[in-house]
Amino acid sequence: MDYKAKLTAEMKRCMKAGEKSRLLVVRTLLAAIKQQEVDQQTTLNDEQILAVLDKASKQRKESIAQFEVAGRADLVENEASELAVIQEFMPQPLSDNEVAAMIEQAFSEVEPSGMQDMGKVMAVLKPLMQGRADMASVSKQIKAKLG
Repeated sequence: MDYKAKLTAEMKRCMKAGEKSRLLVVRTLLAAIKQQEVDQQTTLNDEQILAVLDKASKQRKESIAQFEVAGRADLVENEASELAVIQEFMPQPLSDNEVAAMIEQAFSEVEPSGMQDMGKVMAVLKPLMQGRADMASVSKQIKAKLG
């Protein structure tokens, strides 16, 4: 899937339809991708773009949590709508069963002997799960399995 082309097409559609709030989110995502490309002096592939989308999604989730604690329902609603737009461009999230199966598969490939091999297991899983699962949660599951 060509994420950049999909985002660009959505930006054009939003401009024609006059959807200003959605357009702002799409432009923000495209700007973040462009910034990464300038910083790295390269064109990002879909995996790298997915990492940018995942980061934007995490930022919105963290903001929502902070605004809820502060009692700012107006800002929570704004961030939640932005998060919904971002998630439309991300792949389907993995179910708990799929995550567990992928962890089992990675363990059979790597055959870790202890916590020192956690990085090897994560290296196998990260490209497969990027943007589709919470990697912090996956890390905890791997630690529990190794420990």
